[in-house]
Amino acid sequence: MAVKKMILDLDTGVDDALALAYALATPDSDLIGIVSSYGNTLVNTAAENSLSLLEVLGATDVPVFVGESHSSTTEDFSTMEISMEIHGRNGVGEVELPKATRAIEKQHAADFIIEAAHRYGEDLIIVPTGPLTNLALAMQKDPTIADLIGNITLMGGALIVPGNVTPYTEANINQDPEAADYVFKHAKHLVMVGLDVTLQTLLTKKETQVWRDLGTKKGQIFADIFDYYIDAYDRLDINHAGAALHDPLAVGVAVDPKLVTLLGVNMQVTHEDGRTIGDPDRLRDPHKTNFAAVEVDVPGYLERFMNYMNIVLG
Repeated sequence: MAVKKMILDLDTGVDDALALAYALATPDSDLIGIVSSYGNTLVNTAAENSLSLLEVLGATDVPVFVGESHSSTTEDFSTMEISMEIHGRNGVGEVELPKATRAIEKQHAADFIIEAAHRYGEDLIIVPTGPLTNLALAMQKDPTIADLIGNITLMGGALIVPGNVTPYTEANINQDPEAADYVFKHAKHLVMVGLDVTLQTLLTKKETQVWRDLGTKKGQIFADIFDYYIDAYDRLDINHAGAALHDPLAVGVAVDPKLVTLLGVNMQVTHEDGRTIGDPDRLRDPHKTNFAAVEVDVPGYLERFMNYMNIVLG
């Protein structure tokens, strides 16, 4: 049993599924729960996807909690058409997952985060791979947890490369800029694993064939899920060389920040356009609470990723 405990906050689409598998495989932390968000799909679909994937992977002891269904400044949410084209209308590449035999937890995701923060403190790692609505809500509901949570490592943002929604905005941050801004400004230790590094870590059908060759049902399922993603990247002219390991890289960095080069810069998120950029009010503060990943050890990460995936899918 690892000392570090991890909570994943997933809007469970394709790369979230791989992040979940990585979190189960790494020996550096224990996955203690998944909180569900909106983004790649609707919040309840994301929760059901997480629950089914945990069952596929034999991790039926990990609870799943439903979080907020829309941003902190809106009253509803509809999945963007481009998200459905990339992740499939069911969020997991149109692959039909076996229905889980257990239920989603009744406790709200934010309350689970608060309880975990008080229980594990410095040893708690939170990895949001969608909007930051749930985490911001938890921090606003109980402001003391901002100083308790040891490590927030998120997938989102773009600092030195263009965004994927606007020239400045990345999709996860774009879903709820106000919540993201609150988390960036209040977190004790936040690492942004953004497009700056995730676009460098690509997976191809050569790697997914390795999962098929394992000869397991779960290997086939995960290969089918990610092959859909690779095909979508190619069809939509996102990248013809492979598909990015956005969310799994955030999990990797959360437990081993040496995989990336970190730039210490206290940041803000502009509410009007969701830009992740230096915060003028905190820029001269010598104490850095925000760090942006700007370079990544691509060969080292991909080797570790495949080793872990072969273990969990074998």
